[in-house]
Amino acid sequence: MRRVLAFGTYDVAAHPRVGVLLEGLAATPGWTVRELDLPLGLSTAERVAILKQPWRLPVLAGRLASRWARLAAGSRRFRGERAPEAVLVGYMGHFDVLLARALYPRTTIALDHLIFAAGTARDRGEAGLRARLLEVLDALATRAADVVVLDTEEHAAQLAAGPLRRAVVVPVGAPRSWYEAGREAADGHREPRRDHDRPLSVVFFGLFTPLQGAPTIAEALRLLAERGAPVRATIIGSGQDRAQCEQILRGVPVTWVDWVAADDLAGLVASHDVCLGIMGTTPKARDVVPNKVFQGMAAGCAVVTSDTAAQRRALGDGAVLVEAGDPRALAEALEVLATDPRALARAWEGASRTALAYTPERVVAPLVAGLGSRDRGGQR
Repeated sequence: MRRVLAFGTYDVAAHPRVGVLLEGLAATPGWTVRELDLPLGLSTAERVAILKQPWRLPVLAGRLASRWARLAAGSRRFRGERAPEAVLVGYMGHFDVLLARALYPRTTIALDHLIFAAGTARDRGEAGLRARLLEVLDALATRAADVVVLDTEEHAAQLAAGPLRRAVVVPVGAPRSWYEAGREAADGHREPRRDHDRPLSVVFFGLFTPLQGAPTIAEALRLLAERGAPVRATIIGSGQDRAQCEQILRGVPVTWVDWVAADDLAGLVASHDVCLGIMGTTPKARDVVPNKVFQGMAAGCAVVTSDTAAQRRALGDGAVLVEAGDPRALAEALEVLATDPRALARAWEGASRTALAYTPERVVAPLVAGLGSRDRGGQR
């Protein structure tokens, strides 16, 4: 039985990616997973604020020092016969991987490097010295790991530290709870409609970052309202571009939801016909396949998202792909789904079929292979 220790300050409720990895590893025959995790308690928005306001760094440093002291003490439980054969450092573990390397210097360490800190900062408008410092942090983090887990081929190509064989591409996937929500919602909910008695229900959820292109989505919803298209939308979340979206949609009947608990989000999304992905035009937006796309498919929704190389490769006919940043193209795609029951049925079927390829057990296979090859090659 191979032992994996999930380690760090990750927060599965806020960032489900690492939860998908852990579910997949735990379900893999011959593997057992333990966790040593103390979340920082900082939201993504708070972390971004710290990047923009350096005087807030002591908040991060203080919390990190407190968690690290407890992680170091807790690591004593995983020594000797209980020592892990691999340590998986969870998402946003740029600092945690350095501690993991210090605590387990001869153990294979995998870093779930879902985001490059410098790329994310630039995507949100940062540049200059701060961006360059974050490049250094990315390099330190990836060099401390034996296996760097990325989500797309585009991100793997950006890995500058060490040979490319250290990169393992593992799609984001979706937790089992989203598949369960989709099955529960399927009973009597999604029969192809032949009339307009019920509008097409569309949901978008996210942090309103430039990557997500929320203003483009808002413009498309306004166009649909002006045309009188049978579409009703629910928009969930808050963040950088939310105020602009509210301005665009002033007077348009849209349901706004500021926050939904992680345990409730899957069920809410599954109650809709269509889940929207991203429409951003930033460099980072071209390189990702976002979690909401995998989650929407798992929940049984049709998915509409931007036509990028990364999403085209991953999704195929599992999503309706439209030009990034083009509100008219998005509005037209949604209007077709709202007025053509056969098109909607095809979109549902494509999403449900594609979702089966991204269960936790399936997406984790490259990581299992990568950790296995490190075992055969020996530890540090």
